[in-house]
Amino acid sequence: MITAIAIVTDGLVYAAWLFVVAIGLSLIFGVMKILNVAHGAFYAFGAYISATAIGLYFDRGWPAAGGYVAIGASAIATGLIMGYVLERVFLRRVYGKDEVVVVLVTYALFLILEDVLILIWGAEGKAAYQPYSEAGSIDIGGLAVSLYDIGLVIFAALLAIAAIFAIKKTTFGRLLTAVIYDRETASAFGVDVSRVYTLTFLLGAVLGALGGAITAPKISVSPGLGVEVIVLAFAVVAIGGMGSIEGALLGALIVGLFRACAVHLAPNLELFAIYAVMALVLVFRPHGLFSPALARKI
Repeated sequence: MITAIAIVTDGLVYAAWLFVVAIGLSLIFGVMKILNVAHGAFYAFGAYISATAIGLYFDRGWPAAGGYVAIGASAIATGLIMGYVLERVFLRRVYGKDEVVVVLVTYALFLILEDVLILIWGAEGKAAYQPYSEAGSIDIGGLAVSLYDIGLVIFAALLAIAAIFAIKKTTFGRLLTAVIYDRETASAFGVDVSRVYTLTFLLGAVLGALGGAITAPKISVSPGLGVEVIVLAFAVVAIGGMGSIEGALLGALIVGLFRACAVHLAPNLELFAIYAVMALVLVFRPHGLFSPALARKI
């Protein structure tokens, strides 16, 4: 019974973390058709800057509750600044070019930014455990579960609801939908596609940085953490369907629960389980579980 509870709780926490990371990647691809490898750099910078902000905050002995505000504020600032610079200076120059060229540009940016991380913070790990330890824990079926992790699951659920509502019920969401399905027609009807691209990339960058920021209290932040994350995020959006919020949520749940089962029942198969389920889904649904209908030219 304890093992079953551990699998469910660990799977939900891991899925919540994956969803926060992957939703920005899925959103950028859905609107801009860019497979943004630099998303891993947003995550890494979000983690480092969050860890730095948490350390500075708690060193001053301020109230613990403000540490969570520092996490959110650092992620928003990181995503907005990095997203704006990368989109304006680099990506805007390659819009309309071959998809391979765009992927190579984002990959190059990712490699550069990984070196910038080491240049700024060095090769040593950085810990920012205070928000996680200050949150405490509760007992669920004989298993101690961190309240920070429970808060992460709740946050991911609220983020999913807010994202789906924004896409389906708001004016900006309808503009996004129009650009996703046919950017040329949307532009012909007066939609400022360039502005939609900029806002979408900024939002995706903030979500990527937020994924790193909320992870910082749970791990030792160290160089290279963006590499593993971007691969896992690609697995999630490939399973759910590129560009789908619902798909990112379902993909994260599938990966999280399968990974938790492997960790608790067959630890040596942890990575295999994630990519095996991705391969199995893609065999039967090559474009993912929630891939949008494609127009057929006649």
